[in-house]
Amino acid sequence: MTILDSVKESLELARVESHLHPEGSFDIDDHPVPTGREEIWRFTPLKRLRGLHQDAPFAAGAVKLDVQAAPGVVVETVPADSPLRGSSGLVPRDRVAARAWAAAGGATVIRIPAETAVDGVTVIGHHGTGHDTAGAGHGIVVAERFSKATVVLVFDGSAVLADVVEFVVEDGAELTVVVVQDWATDAVHHSTQHARVGRDATLKHLAVSVGGDLVRTDTSAAYAGPGGQVELLGLYFADAGQHIEHRLFVDHTAPRTRSNVLYKGALQGKDAHTVWVGNVLIRKVAEEIDTHEENRNLVLTDGARADSIPNLEIETGEILGAGHASATGRFDDEQLFYLMARGIPEVDARKLVVRGFFADLLSKIPVADLRERLGEVIEARLSKVGA
Repeated sequence: MTILDSVKESLELARVESHLHPEGSFDIDDHPVPTGREEIWRFTPLKRLRGLHQDAPFAAGAVKLDVQAAPGVVVETVPADSPLRGSSGLVPRDRVAARAWAAAGGATVIRIPAETAVDGVTVIGHHGTGHDTAGAGHGIVVAERFSKATVVLVFDGSAVLADVVEFVVEDGAELTVVVVQDWATDAVHHSTQHARVGRDATLKHLAVSVGGDLVRTDTSAAYAGPGGQVELLGLYFADAGQHIEHRLFVDHTAPRTRSNVLYKGALQGKDAHTVWVGNVLIRKVAEEIDTHEENRNLVLTDGARADSIPNLEIETGEILGAGHASATGRFDDEQLFYLMARGIPEVDARKLVVRGFFADLLSKIPVADLRERLGEVIEARLSKVGA
């Protein structure tokens, strides 16, 4: 397939007849400045985006990149005209993503060579250096045929950042990605992430969002052949005043593919706000697929708000299964009573309930040090209000 053919295919797949997914375009002018009345922007507090959705200038140095590659992993920087850019099929569907694509100029590429099982974890650190100017970034992770690897993306410090991240999982490859947004309290981050999953390939993508003033992440996946499997997992904890928004889209573009989406969030404090919008599109060609999406939210205090909207768009009835679920609630009084009746103080009982709520997702993080660190972050959040 030529580069021109690849671009044409990407643009064709970008044409999704859905109010949740506007037609994609690389041209910034094709994306009007959002007003907040659009379906894809109605939950996002635009005034807190620091102009990323308008024409705020980008400058170099807003984020310092630190790559610690595991043995066997290749790291390189490619120019703006590299055919690797867009090789996942990513086409910007909003103005911020289109601006980030144009401003990034080039991309940092992490490549796992074919038929290589990488021993160790590759960590890409994005360290904010301040929020006086906005930064734009572009990262690409390529897992070549029949390779296997784990990649961790960490975002911390103070910054205003718009970025695009691509994942190319070639035939038979297995890629595990952990994205940790542990920003300072004044950070703003808009991230567009897209994966292309090949024949009989597997992608596990785990997003952890615990920091920042406003964090919005659009994560999507499509299939380049039958037999592909995608697991999108997420854990988030919003504190007072924080806005954390996750938008998920799985596009079943091939038959006999699988997907599982599970996100869990907790929130506490005045004006803490989380948004989860999930969508699965099952195209006519995607026969014998199986998919499920689920979102659970635990509201710990008054004054916090969680919005949760699951969606399914089905164009064929020849499927094995498709379902979705969503729930938002407070502590289970029966659980608290059970624990307190056995001599556990209420403060500790509440912590145990929250730990149990997140336990299944934390157990899926393949890096022990990272699991421990995130457990400590959750513990600190709970102790902050004496929960």
